[in-house]
Amino acid sequence: MREFEQTFDILHEPSQEELRKAAAVACGVPAARVRQCDIVRRSLDARGRPVYRYRLRAFMEGDEPPREYVFDYKDVHSAPDVIVIGGGPAGTFASLKLLEKGLKPVILERGKDVHSRKVDISAIVREGVVNPDSNYCFGEGGAGTFSDGKLYTRSSKRGDIQEVLRQLVAFGAQEAILTDAHPHIGSDVLPRVMENVRNCIVEHGGEYHFGSKVVDLVPPASASGKWKVVCADGCCYTSANVILATGHSARDIYELFTTKGWALQAKGFALGVRVEHPQHLIDEIQYHRRWQQGYPHAEYSLVEQVAGRGVFSFCMCPGGVLVPSTTESDAVVLNGMSPSTRSGKKANAGIVCSVEPEDVSGFEKFGPLALLEFQKSVENAMFANSGSFRAPAQRMTDFCRGKLSASLPACSYAPGVDSAALHELLPAFVASRLRKAFPAFDRKMHGFYTQEALVLGVESRTSSPVRIPRDENTLCHVGLDGLYPCGEGAGYAGGIVSSALDGIAVACAIASK
Repeated sequence: MREFEQTFDILHEPSQEELRKAAAVACGVPAARVRQCDIVRRSLDARGRPVYRYRLRAFMEGDEPPREYVFDYKDVHSAPDVIVIGGGPAGTFASLKLLEKGLKPVILERGKDVHSRKVDISAIVREGVVNPDSNYCFGEGGAGTFSDGKLYTRSSKRGDIQEVLRQLVAFGAQEAILTDAHPHIGSDVLPRVMENVRNCIVEHGGEYHFGSKVVDLVPPASASGKWKVVCADGCCYTSANVILATGHSARDIYELFTTKGWALQAKGFALGVRVEHPQHLIDEIQYHRRWQQGYPHAEYSLVEQVAGRGVFSFCMCPGGVLVPSTTESDAVVLNGMSPSTRSGKKANAGIVCSVEPEDVSGFEKFGPLALLEFQKSVENAMFANSGSFRAPAQRMTDFCRGKLSASLPACSYAPGVDSAALHELLPAFVASRLRKAFPAFDRKMHGFYTQEALVLGVESRTSSPVRIPRDENTLCHVGLDGLYPCGEGAGYAGGIVSSALDGIAVACAIASK
């Protein structure tokens, strides 16, 4: 077996025969000796003439064949229960791993299934009403279901990323996610994938309970006892093991922990704005004026250190739209979403500033929830600007100059935008860093700093501002045996893949007990 690199034209997808011939040349052997050539990784290189740069793995006669992934989901109709609170990536992949381990996942999801959830999402725009339990954050698949579906992660030390990607492909995602350097699924494909996962779990004996908002957790009365999980509808579930995978927006869970006196920790997060450019402008910048029809729309990743804090791009959506991602009726929160084709006319990304506990004053009385309350206060201020889900916005150049925009460019955010002094609505330490970062980004991407770019508030749900501490060996909560904090909501992941890996790790920890 040998790995090597080869480039191909961006508009040409090489056949297996072409890959085998390339392998023969690279290895210095006759093509007949190359049994198979697999794509390990594909990345776009637009520094000169745009090409795809392939990392290839060639197998000769006698080489050990590539690993095959086989997922052996057991029939668990009569197996011991494990309660899984939350049906996002962490809870979903924990449940799939429980099936493989012969344990029965009982999934309690406060939101609705993907189809019913779409109705509630459209009501935010159509009626200006948000369902606090079924929205862009809550519901089957979690916050990632109606998003760009990014699968790029640096969390390789947490587990086998290919295990996650190959299961997603088995449930309907594109095979390209197995090899693309920055894989994504898309908001049009993810709902179908999540529905297929649910059908698999139910067919093998697992359970889904939608509309099951957890309002209380009662620890076992004895070492051999069971947890009692109480839902708002009055239903109760019991199990010796509970996976808590509620996502970064389940603030009521943190409040429940505080009420009970259970350990929590304040955790740094990032807060800033959503920035929207014309997609053709980003394409022209990133392809150095060489973009043409058929090329994938360009993305970007930017970072700058300003006054001791990182300012960076987050969740960049080429060809996407801006969506209202609030879970409360008195807050404005923005996120980005794009279909699998990324074919929209706008590009958007969060541009956010790191926030640490020492940056925030006046919230100390909230203890470990200090950054959470700070986060809420900023979201509420955005809503108070217009008394609706309309987003306060400025042209980027006006934002940096501290000037109210006389007009605003067209925007993809369906609830609408209002010209506002966003530089004053944001916390001063965040606004000042952003105002310095935008011109600095222009030195890395000439044309990024422009009056055609719109800056909107607020991008605040980047990660959880709270961590639920757990034992690093057992993965249980530090003071509560049998309760397993997991994923983004517990402060141990950031994105679909890292959340999935954390869910897998927790499921394995339970199975090994």
